[in-house]
Amino acid sequence: MLAGLQNVTFEFGARVILEDATWHIQPGERIGLIGYNGTGKSTLLKLLVGQYSPSAGTVERSRTTTIGYLHQDLLSFDTNESILQVALSAFERVLLLEKEIEELGKELEKTGDEKVLHEYSDKLHELETLGGYDIHHRTEEVLQGLGFSNADLQRPYKEFSGGWRMRVLLAKMILQAPDLLLLDEPTNHLDLPSIEWLEKYLLHYQGSVVIVSHDKYFLNRMVTKIVELYQQELHIYNGNYDFYEKEKAIRIDLQQKAYENQQDYIRQQERFVERFKAKASKAAQAQSIQKRLDKLERIEDVAIERPNIRINFRVDKTPGRVLVELKDISKSFGDNIIVEGTSAEIDRGDKIALIGANGKGKSTLLRIIAGAESYEGDRKWGHNVEESFYAQHQLEALNVNNTILDEMKECGSQMTDLELRTLLGCFLFSGDDSDKKIRVLRCGEKARVALAKTMVSKANFLMLDEPTNHLDMHSCDLLIDALNKYEGSLILVSHDRYFVSKTANKIWEIVDHKVKEFKGGYDEWVAWKERMAKQEAEQKKAESKSSKTDKPEAKTAAKPIAAPVSQPASAPINKEAKKELQKQQRLFQQLEEKIAQLNKEKARLEASLADPATYTDKNKFKEAEDAYKKTGTELSQLDTQYEQVFEKIMELEKN
Repeated sequence: MLAGLQNVTFEFGARVILEDATWHIQPGERIGLIGYNGTGKSTLLKLLVGQYSPSAGTVERSRTTTIGYLHQDLLSFDTNESILQVALSAFERVLLLEKEIEELGKELEKTGDEKVLHEYSDKLHELETLGGYDIHHRTEEVLQGLGFSNADLQRPYKEFSGGWRMRVLLAKMILQAPDLLLLDEPTNHLDLPSIEWLEKYLLHYQGSVVIVSHDKYFLNRMVTKIVELYQQELHIYNGNYDFYEKEKAIRIDLQQKAYENQQDYIRQQERFVERFKAKASKAAQAQSIQKRLDKLERIEDVAIERPNIRINFRVDKTPGRVLVELKDISKSFGDNIIVEGTSAEIDRGDKIALIGANGKGKSTLLRIIAGAESYEGDRKWGHNVEESFYAQHQLEALNVNNTILDEMKECGSQMTDLELRTLLGCFLFSGDDSDKKIRVLRCGEKARVALAKTMVSKANFLMLDEPTNHLDMHSCDLLIDALNKYEGSLILVSHDRYFVSKTANKIWEIVDHKVKEFKGGYDEWVAWKERMAKQEAEQKKAESKSSKTDKPEAKTAAKPIAAPVSQPASAPINKEAKKELQKQQRLFQQLEEKIAQLNKEKARLEASLADPATYTDKNKFKEAEDAYKKTGTELSQLDTQYEQVFEKIMELEKN
């Protein structure tokens, strides 16, 4: 066991977060920690790392267990160092060794002392054992996997925004390779390519991983166990998120039946007590039953789970066939071109997901459609379009002096106070939260208010920029259900693949500064992309094979690549020349076979180096890298020899 909780109870004042919970984290486990917002998932992680102490019970950690903990509070860290240097600080011992070796090298040059030489050799050996020669390569690989370009690596850390800083700290944590990695909402700061890279990397991670996430796709692909924090208890399910949902439905059904049976029993016993407690002959029995009822461990009613409240849109007007038309739209920020001469249109009934890597201009394009961003070209609204735009900057439009409920009333939705309070419950504002002033809300809470306002507008066209960022899974499901029933049209930007897969019927992607449209849902788009990638890989393989076959022809423009065959000549070839020609032809054939074998080996090693699992084992990576370099050198030498033999054969055939 790496770490865990043994009969732990934890309280914040009068509020119980966890009661008598036991949970053991074993080596190699990949665990998803889930629960409604505010139930205490982040608190649980802080208990595991020792930032909080339990009210009762013990938090267990092996003395040798190393723990990495990624959380929002890390963003207070700031430095002028480059992001490469920040990530490289994961290799503290290696960096120290490099300095020591440099100093010993200087001393050795001056003195030539044998003792210094031995120490120098020992340090070099330790550096090699720790994989010190490839730390730069590994660090660059991880940073690039998380979305940084080569040009970014030397930029100061302080120049980056919070989301990008979190990626640097995630890279550092991954490179430290702790025995237990605790990640609190890691995908919140990642775009789709980076999420996919992180998935692949963590699937081969040799330590244990605990992830707090509301990304169902990520949890389904990543985890082998779900731990749910619910009603101050931990419920453990041995499977991914889909397995958890099925098993939880069964557990809830059983719990509900057990609750109903217990309630029937309690009512029956209470009626007996009430009837006979004043009767002398039955008083002792009634008292005994009452004591038994007082000691009875009550089964919780599952109905106290958050209900599936429906969010109903009200669309007043039906728009024309085309809602928005973009013609020859161009937008750039200095040298950074976002779109150039692109055209597209949004039709009635379209539910479009605008997806892709960060920096491609998704949010900029959404602002252009909304009319909130300057551009070149022509954007036309269709007939009867009533739009509503949700984005982070919309938070500034909230009236800080209003209560949440008053702010919702100003939308003109004509909903009653009760209906508005019920709707706000879907956006995680329960009870008296609706009466809070906007000014006291945190950024995430303000975002939820702005989103709720968008939902109650009577718009027939919605533009949503990352609507799920501050919602838990249950709220996401309610929003998905609402958008599926929504009679209007929408375009959204989101990195939540589950959300996109359940809401979009078209996919837009910005490719080469143009909007490319795919008429189908997210799962179909992924399948299509995989087919295209496979076809491209096969085409490259065929072209590579063809180019190898045509290599000497390009050089001599005389014959196709195949062992040259002796051509009939007007003059007879002497025996020695004929013998030499045959010898060179045999050598040529042998070289071809060797080159073919080495190309196969090179392809195998390239595949190995492209596999994130290789980088988790320093010895495996060093072997693969050394073998790749050696194969490249041998291929280069054989190619040179191959051309020399070919030219010699051509010369012999002429004579």
